[in-house]
Amino acid sequence: MGTHLPTRLTTTEPGHLVISPNHKPWYEPPRWADKLIERLCAPYLHEEVMGDLHERYQLQVEKLGEKRARRRYFRESLAFMRASVLKRKPTPHTNPMLITMLRHYLITALRNTSRNKAFSAINVTGLALGMTCFLLIFLWVADERTIDNFHEHNEDLYVLYQTIHSQDGVIGSYQLQEYGSLEHNYYADIDVHLKDKFPEVLYATQYATSYELPWGRSLTLQYGDDKHKLNGGTAGIDFFKMFNYPLLAGSAENALKEVNTIAISEKVSGLFFNSPEEAIGQILRYDNGLDLKVTAVFKETDNRSTLQFDYLISWKNTVLDQILLSEGQYETYVQLKPGSNPELFAAKIKDFQNEQFDYTDGYRCDFGIQPFGERYLVSNFENGKPTSGRIEYINIFSGVAAFILLIACINFMNLATAKSLKRAKEVGVRKVVGSSRSYLIGQFLGESLILAFMALALSLVIIFLLLPYFNNFSGKNMTLPLDEGSYWLFLIGLTVVAGLASGSYPALFLSSLRPVRVLKGITRFGRSASWFRKGLAIFQFSLSILLLIGTLVVSRQTHYVQNKHLGYDRENVIYVKIEGDMNNRYQVYKERLLSMPGIAMVDRSSEAPHNMGFEMSTPFKWEGQQEGQFIGFRPTSVGFDFLEMMDLEVVEGRGFNKDIVTDTSAFMVNETALKQMGMTDPLGKWISAWDKKGKIIGIVKDYHIASLHEPIKPLILDVKEGLYFGIIMIKTQPGKTVEALKSLETATAEINPDYPLDYQFMDQEYAKLYESEAIISKISNVFAALAVIISCLGLLGLAMFSAEQKVKEIGIRKVLGASVNQIISLFSREFIQLVLLSFIIASPLAWYLMKEWLNGFAYSIPLAWWFFALTGLAALGIAMLTVSVQTLKAATSNPVKSLRTE
Repeated sequence: MGTHLPTRLTTTEPGHLVISPNHKPWYEPPRWADKLIERLCAPYLHEEVMGDLHERYQLQVEKLGEKRARRRYFRESLAFMRASVLKRKPTPHTNPMLITMLRHYLITALRNTSRNKAFSAINVTGLALGMTCFLLIFLWVADERTIDNFHEHNEDLYVLYQTIHSQDGVIGSYQLQEYGSLEHNYYADIDVHLKDKFPEVLYATQYATSYELPWGRSLTLQYGDDKHKLNGGTAGIDFFKMFNYPLLAGSAENALKEVNTIAISEKVSGLFFNSPEEAIGQILRYDNGLDLKVTAVFKETDNRSTLQFDYLISWKNTVLDQILLSEGQYETYVQLKPGSNPELFAAKIKDFQNEQFDYTDGYRCDFGIQPFGERYLVSNFENGKPTSGRIEYINIFSGVAAFILLIACINFMNLATAKSLKRAKEVGVRKVVGSSRSYLIGQFLGESLILAFMALALSLVIIFLLLPYFNNFSGKNMTLPLDEGSYWLFLIGLTVVAGLASGSYPALFLSSLRPVRVLKGITRFGRSASWFRKGLAIFQFSLSILLLIGTLVVSRQTHYVQNKHLGYDRENVIYVKIEGDMNNRYQVYKERLLSMPGIAMVDRSSEAPHNMGFEMSTPFKWEGQQEGQFIGFRPTSVGFDFLEMMDLEVVEGRGFNKDIVTDTSAFMVNETALKQMGMTDPLGKWISAWDKKGKIIGIVKDYHIASLHEPIKPLILDVKEGLYFGIIMIKTQPGKTVEALKSLETATAEINPDYPLDYQFMDQEYAKLYESEAIISKISNVFAALAVIISCLGLLGLAMFSAEQKVKEIGIRKVLGASVNQIISLFSREFIQLVLLSFIIASPLAWYLMKEWLNGFAYSIPLAWWFFALTGLAALGIAMLTVSVQTLKAATSNPVKSLRTE
């Protein structure tokens, strides 16, 4: 093997003598011979062969003279004419440079990992935890975004929303409702009018459920003697043409085309029939009063759909008033023709309803459209427009995922840099023997990538173990899509980005070390490098403190809304929905229950007290009403014992009394209604609602009739104990819930045998109003804790680095008489400053973000100062606990060992 010769200073003619950079004579070999060798020699051998021939040529010129040397050089060149040389291929053991380099990276990384097991474990674990948080949040976000976005024509599907302008302000909803003078037939046939009026509309359908409170309920389907209570609804003829609910029998064209027809799910088909095909044409009895013909059987509704139903009845039955809608409301969906401009359609449909009807002054109803796939995530309305909702949590947690992964990468950087002192001499030796900086950067980045892939493997194991628990408290059914190639590409891309980001600073830092300094033992680094690492630690701990403050606020607000006294007693209250002949036999049912064990009180209401969502304005008039004055009342009809059962306070006047005959036409209002009506001395003044006119007999103290996201609304109460809808409330005796449930089951079987018992606990149903907040609180707790753990690992890395930098300083101080406590205090002061600075940076940002989040509640906790103080103290305590092991180790080390090289 020859050595590489120095590069010539100038180009000369063959045989010309030049002076090489090392001042030795250099004789140029024949150019034509070099070109011949270049053509005949294998490329991978060319540099090696030319080096050997040129070196031999120089020696032969000095020994034999230039002429004889040139002849021998010619013969040696011709020797490459042999077939064995011309056909020679790379041997199997000869690896390309890239493979050799990668193998070297792998071997070096594995050696360093095994040599520093504890350090490597901490580093890989920290990055794995960051990846775990990121991937779990990614799964949750991806699952949220798939809801209602799986339909084939999703890009052309839209939901209509209604914006009502009135004296009371502006409200909006996806639920279209009969307002003003809207005629019922037009209201019911809006799908036909949309397709006739707008050429962009390919299909349109209404959809409504029959089982949502306050008026809805699970209804029964019966075939022969088999009867089951099921959740269903009603929909227009185009429903199955627009949405992906595959049909097992029947056709989308005819499924809901005719009146008195029903499409049932595969589950319902299995309850009554042997197969979907057998179900077609059969007659099912609906709600013990309407016979419906089965025209289609569809697969179970996808869990990614917000439209969940066991059956759908033709909308034509709704037009005929044979099917009652929940709250009298429904949603309308349209599918635009491919290529249609949705913005143009939205502009055209805005005044659609106002063109049909003459509304009173100050009242206006506009239509708008929203992509159907955004309906789930954007469900909150502001100024009559859909603007927010769960999409806010999507954005928040996407940011949290990125922040936690960034914290993990910063942690990796600090830990890797902390160990750089032990590799400084290695870098110096490598540079001395000829390694370039780019090679060293590649070396350290390669090691970071290998550790990142180790972290990925550990992360997947952790996710596999944690996913069932994560699904449990997040209410999901997520799985790792490891059978999808795109997911593996995502994982590899994520790992490469994380590995390069994590290893970039250590690679650049280590490769920049000057070999002369490190080989002399001068391993203290500059102020700028130190501040960069401290800046990373401050940034990472600021994010952690931000997450801690946010988690504390979310947790306290969730606890507040779930436990706040609402102005009524919701404990020990069970309610059942009125169905069948229950409204006609209510008094019998009530008396039977009151005679049974565990039952304290029984009364009824048209709506559940915790969720009175029905609002009306125009049917209500009152004494002293100003012209054009309207109020959006929440009307509720109750029984005579309602106020006593719910423990409501009457602040003026009296409550309803069954012994006073005129009370059946009387009204009560709450304080908010009284203020908005502008009424003074209200007792005895009249109110009219629909076909009823009566006097105000009492004022109820304001209580919360909906979630704490909205303020208390005007409430009007009257007595109607013969309504065909609503709920019956049963208050149980404390500690006797089991006996009460047995009594309830017995009485229901006696009084209403055709309808199985279906009951809810009021406190549990109230908690469901804040289900999203409860889930977010749980998720926040988990990820905030993991973020703090990862940040502490980064702080540990900084402590390790600082200890190694100050090892001789600590030794000198100990020799001069410094105590262990003094050294610990000196050592810890730096980290206290970092945490305090992080707290100062994080607190204003946390205050702003939490203030914005709490603004989404009409009633919320104040942002107390102790939230921030408690979080700051917790962060400081956690940080000091983290570095205490390292500081104690440094303070108690033997100064002889640290100073033995001096």
